[in-house]
Amino acid sequence: MRKIVVSSLLVMLGVYQPVLAQKSITGFTDKTGTDQKQLEQKFDALLSAQRIGQTIKELSAVPHHVGSPGGKAVAENILAKYKSWGWDAKIETYQVLFPTPKTRVLEMTSPTIYKALLKEPALKEDRTSDQPADQLPTYNAWSADGDVTGEVVFVNYGLPEDYEKLESLGINVKGKIVIAKYGHSWRGIKPKVAQEHGAIGCIIYSDPKDDGFVQGDVYPKGAYKNEYGVQRGSIMDMVIYPGDPLTPNIGATENAKRLDRLEAPNLLKIPVLPISYHDAQPLLEALDGPVAPDSWRGGLPFTYHVGPGKTKVHLKVDFDWKLRPAYDVIARIKGSQFPDEWVIRGNHHDAWVNGANDPISGQAALLEEAQAIGQLVKTGWKPKRTLVYCAWDAEEPGLIGSTEWVEDHAAELQQKAVVYINSDSNGRGFLGVEGSHALETLITEISKDVEDPQTKVSVFDRAKASNTIAASSAKDKKEAMGKTTITVNAMGSGSDYSSFIQHLGIPSLDLGFGGENEGGEYHSIYDSYDDYQRFKDPTFEYGVALSKTAGRAALRMADADALPFDFRSLYKAANGYVKDLMSKTDQMRETTATENEIILANTYALANDPKEKLKIPSVKTEVPYIDFSPLQNALAELEKSTNRASEVWSKSMVDNTDHAAMNKALYRAEQQLLAPQGLPRRSWYKHTLYAPGFYTGYGVKTIPGVREAIEQRNWKEVTEQVNVVSIAILNLAVYLQKL
Repeated sequence: MRKIVVSSLLVMLGVYQPVLAQKSITGFTDKTGTDQKQLEQKFDALLSAQRIGQTIKELSAVPHHVGSPGGKAVAENILAKYKSWGWDAKIETYQVLFPTPKTRVLEMTSPTIYKALLKEPALKEDRTSDQPADQLPTYNAWSADGDVTGEVVFVNYGLPEDYEKLESLGINVKGKIVIAKYGHSWRGIKPKVAQEHGAIGCIIYSDPKDDGFVQGDVYPKGAYKNEYGVQRGSIMDMVIYPGDPLTPNIGATENAKRLDRLEAPNLLKIPVLPISYHDAQPLLEALDGPVAPDSWRGGLPFTYHVGPGKTKVHLKVDFDWKLRPAYDVIARIKGSQFPDEWVIRGNHHDAWVNGANDPISGQAALLEEAQAIGQLVKTGWKPKRTLVYCAWDAEEPGLIGSTEWVEDHAAELQQKAVVYINSDSNGRGFLGVEGSHALETLITEISKDVEDPQTKVSVFDRAKASNTIAASSAKDKKEAMGKTTITVNAMGSGSDYSSFIQHLGIPSLDLGFGGENEGGEYHSIYDSYDDYQRFKDPTFEYGVALSKTAGRAALRMADADALPFDFRSLYKAANGYVKDLMSKTDQMRETTATENEIILANTYALANDPKEKLKIPSVKTEVPYIDFSPLQNALAELEKSTNRASEVWSKSMVDNTDHAAMNKALYRAEQQLLAPQGLPRRSWYKHTLYAPGFYTGYGVKTIPGVREAIEQRNWKEVTEQVNVVSIAILNLAVYLQKL
């Protein structure tokens, strides 16, 4: 905080000039590093915030979901841009399942009659909101067809712990229709857990406490969700596998062998529908039963009850279940020295409606990079490695376009892909980074070399300041202030990197700015250019910041003499995950023992209000002592091999030897962390360090096989997965010893 204040003061006084450029660039010699800095200065000069804004306006002018005329037009527009800039570009088309609704009915039949509007009105302040013929209606893709009537139960955010609370209240949702709030998890988890508990239908609504009038003025006056706004979205069970549900593990080409839809394991069996808080209010207000716990209560002006009781609703939805073309735009500039080593950069182009923020803000930044690179090529420069820039289709329904391309080219990608660099939506604020921890040095140097548009310090310093203020304790704040590297978070899911890293083990990064662009437009008709230029990034300068950040990552990986992988950072991250697992297991053991003692002493019965008749928790099995020594031993070997690999890498830079063989080994190293059999109950996910959580969706679980077995108290599986992960870590250690 102090450093930012001082820096800002010096800027105002005109005596501070931020030193953003690095003394050297990791992976380059002094000579090639100087050339690289000059190249990046030229690259920066070719970027235009105004052009990024124009691209956002142009590509978000009409709705463009997968399979729509607008979607095809956007893909062809992007293709034409690449060709005009000199890229070798084409569209690769996949035939993918994508259902759109034929029928949507939600009506309360008791104690009063109410028929939900299920519609977002056009606004005069939002010029593209009035395109009803082209807009997808409000719905959840991959809901099952269904026609059900039942009592309603409010389940808070619809997470497993919410059902534990319902059980303590003596409430069972079997045969009921649940209503859950958006938030606190990926939306697909809510109907998944409801289905597991026997619900016959699921309604999801956005409570104003989370992203509506409780947070700020609503659209169009302010950025937050108005009473009619609805979040569309996929509820595919992507934690089983993403992509086309009918073609797991293979590309959805025209003649691909397809599953029967009703047998696809990542599709749910109950009807699901999203609604606005305007439509949710009559249903929730009519509920009786126990008063909702304090943490469950939202921002609507009545007492929240849980139900069930006299409130009944009729929910009916059915869909067309058609195959539709997904248009992936793939553009290349062939490498001059290593054409079979690919640096891949991607952002999706499809949207639920107009999608100015999600995804066009990120796509516009990517396209700005591509035009600048095209201009550099025209001056005679060529990348050493092949650049592959991708605009993915069908991301919104379940990462389909990228997954099908990756599955279709899997063997080639595992041989040639050096790195995948992803972005999605982008806005005003702080740099966020997820990805392979061996790339920490690369992204740290870049973050110190890119200027924040608002404060004129580096985006590294701005992110560091944000993390320091957000830290919860004095110890954590001091640690954040002392950090010299950017925070690289582990990858869960929710964007197009998933198939690269979690299925094939290709090193990946996900980059984007945000934190000062909050609002309620997500997946609604109000995700528009008008909304974006007012509330997200009015000057479009953070689009330029993303272009500079992701563009540098692509250019440095394309031209590095020695690829800047440092597996010591990966070791440090993995070691931290194992320590956390051991600590959490010890805490669980202590908590279980104490809780069981309380239950057996009849303490709950004495403490509870007899009138509430709360159910007493059941005694849980004791937590055994887990043998984590295989993981600890494997990590000890990894530490030695990563230190040695670093020495070999550094020596190669001093000796200026031929790096070709070492580079090839480096970018394939992360594949050693794949488990051939995949994770339990979801074999598509093969990375042993990172995966989306089975009950978190987008949220990551680190060392997921072990962590989730512990959380599910499956002690036999814990031991099995400790061995699986230990073998993967040892494989990487042995592999790096051979460098």
